[in-house]
Amino acid sequence: MDELDRRFLNIIQTEFPIDPRPFRALGERLGTSESEALARVGSLAQAGVIRKIGPSFDTSRLGHVSTLVAARVPAERLEEVAEIVSSFPEVTHNYGRDHEYNLWFTLVARDGDAIRRTLDLIEQKTGISDMRSLPAERMFKIRVNFEF
Repeated sequence: MDELDRRFLNIIQTEFPIDPRPFRALGERLGTSESEALARVGSLAQAGVIRKIGPSFDTSRLGHVSTLVAARVPAERLEEVAEIVSSFPEVTHNYGRDHEYNLWFTLVARDGDAIRRTLDLIEQKTGISDMRSLPAERMFKIRVNFEF
């Protein structure tokens, strides 16, 4: 990772351009081309430094509801089930935990009924029925920016 990669990573965490051609705007800001900016994001993604570039919304302000779900998954199926869970567009992310409930994920939908329907579909596709929906009672947002 060189200095331009570091500058690129520092910018995209909090100042990703809202632009029809965001990588052109990033390239201009960094003194390079759109194609170079795209190539760098591709390299950083392939190296596992970048997992995802996407927006973060306050779902409650958009009229949606969210829940944190804890699922008990046989250890030998954790990766398989996590992949299935991630295939649902309502799931923002998931992660494994060293706990009896070892797969946790967040789910966002229009309302509680849509949450229940999605959880039912996840159960049907995975065969995992031991899931606990833990809707937020209060929202805390912690901002984390990594300095590269």
